[in-house]
Amino acid sequence: MRRTFCLALALAAAPSALAQANPQIDYPAFAALTASVAPQRAERLLAFDAFKAEAARPGALLLDARSKDAFARGHIKGAVNLPLTDFTAASLAAVIGPDANRPILIYCNNNFSNDQSPVPVKAAALALNIQTFINLVGYGYPNVRELADVVDFTDPRVEWVTG
Repeated sequence: MRRTFCLALALAAAPSALAQANPQIDYPAFAALTASVAPQRAERLLAFDAFKAEAARPGALLLDARSKDAFARGHIKGAVNLPLTDFTAASLAAVIGPDANRPILIYCNNNFSNDQSPVPVKAAALALNIQTFINLVGYGYPNVRELADVVDFTDPRVEWVTG
């Protein structure tokens, strides 16, 4: 895994004539967006109790960006599912609604200590929260909050549901 990751970094850093051949893929813009979002994300991490309180506020959206299958096998009560792979301007607008400033709360597998289906822990640098946060802000949704804590989904306070 480490060797593959290092190879990927080396290839990403290597200049290529094809680097911008596809006008629908803009890695430099993604890197710039990631850098600009980092300070905002650091300020938007919420401890579990604050996260649950914010999610319960009227108008807030608890968004689960995991796969439909993982969501069906378990999620926090009240969450709405839109897999990250399905994010487009249209799909986000359909789920979030017309208010781009709507509070959006996110969580992922790496917020759970269970490390079992449906929340196996992912590589920390590739945790779904990171990509979800970047994508939401990149699509124009600035009011994103993220669960900071690691919790056990069997804890009744989590309100884990299936189906």
